[in-house]
Amino acid sequence: MRQQRIVLIGAGSAVFTQGLIADMIQTPDTRWDVRLVDIDDEALESVACLVERMIEAKGADIVVSSYTDRRDALPEADIVVTTVAVGGRRAWEADVFIPRRWGIYQPVGDTAMPGGISRALRMIPVMLSIAKDIQTWCPQAWFFNYSNPMTAICRAIHRETSAVVTGLCHGVHHVESYLAKAAGVPLDQVTSLAIGLNHLTFVYDLRWKGLSLWPLLDVRLAREEGRPYDTSQVCPELREFLNSQSPETSLLNEPFAWSLYKNLGAYPAVNDRHVTEFYPEIFASGTYYGKTLGVDAFSFETTIRDGDQDYANMRAQAKGEKALREDLFQRAPGEHEQLMEILDSISHDKRRTYSVNLPNSGSVPNVFPHGVLELPAAACATGFRPLQASDFPDLLAARINRHLATVEITVEAALSGRMNLVVEALLSDGSCRDRSAAEGLAGELIEAHRDHLPQFA
Repeated sequence: MRQQRIVLIGAGSAVFTQGLIADMIQTPDTRWDVRLVDIDDEALESVACLVERMIEAKGADIVVSSYTDRRDALPEADIVVTTVAVGGRRAWEADVFIPRRWGIYQPVGDTAMPGGISRALRMIPVMLSIAKDIQTWCPQAWFFNYSNPMTAICRAIHRETSAVVTGLCHGVHHVESYLAKAAGVPLDQVTSLAIGLNHLTFVYDLRWKGLSLWPLLDVRLAREEGRPYDTSQVCPELREFLNSQSPETSLLNEPFAWSLYKNLGAYPAVNDRHVTEFYPEIFASGTYYGKTLGVDAFSFETTIRDGDQDYANMRAQAKGEKALREDLFQRAPGEHEQLMEILDSISHDKRRTYSVNLPNSGSVPNVFPHGVLELPAAACATGFRPLQASDFPDLLAARINRHLATVEITVEAALSGRMNLVVEALLSDGSCRDRSAAEGLAGELIEAHRDHLPQFA
């Protein structure tokens, strides 16, 4: 039986760690040595207790140890996974609530606009320190990052260190599933090509058994919108799905994403909640189809409340105050859901294709070569091999290049601690159109996170 030593940095996550352990329990051909790392003693103790209860309940062959200093856990590691969030949910609240005072509303605030830029300033120095420790203590380890903002973090690591980091997110996988349901076809028969930035990745090719699904979705969309439609473009093999029962999901629940599809010929991952943040010029003052982003549309307060509740539930189960929920052991959707498959493909050189975040390096010729892209790549014994995408539309590449330019400014701001670059990042992002407002907002964000921003001292 193979043994794999895996280090989870930021293991106090309320959802990720328990989900990954559940996947490991269902991977009996590997003996896992799991090393949990978190600087929060209380969160670390809670997750360690929960994990031990899960392992005991299923009699799994998994060894668990806990560390507050990652350098004690990293030696001889085979795999390192980062799920770090500097400042936690309280800092995340400030990232979103402070811009609201300036009339800027975000439903997520972890990738783009002021919230994403503010988070990058905290995250990049810490993640660079982790990357350097990996290079020192386990340079042979596979390094996977789940922390946000994904693009900025991975770009900084590739730019400033020799560490080979791969960013993972389940967004494209989730949207492929959503589109299959929208079309009414089986997911296991669907394939896609998707390229872009994490949380702004465009599915520009979608197929069922090699046949394009776009004509079928065009008809589905027209039907839901009450527009005339022509079924002649739908090939005979797919017409059976047109006449079958209604699809499992309504397309009208993601109005902006589908409007982008109609204008661009590609569907954006990961639906309206994330993609609206890359178009601040369209959603001035947060106005979104009669609602307000982050307030009554994709409520940010609800996201925070649910996160706090998930953590409380984890602690209660860890302490034995609540029985272990049986659904803890089920293969559930979430950020962790493809990691075991990816590791299996790497270990056995199966060369299966996944959506990952890597430097472009010429894979997409019309996008900046140094930019980190979310793109399809084969998971091989020697690492990830990106697929060549010479057909990526220029119209989509233009939007991606625009945001990559903002990422470059943000990374430089985080590394240098220069306030003027934070201002330039806010202006480049498009959420701030007035320099004096950008200066005021940047000052407030930096002051609020002063304890986590030594580079701005």
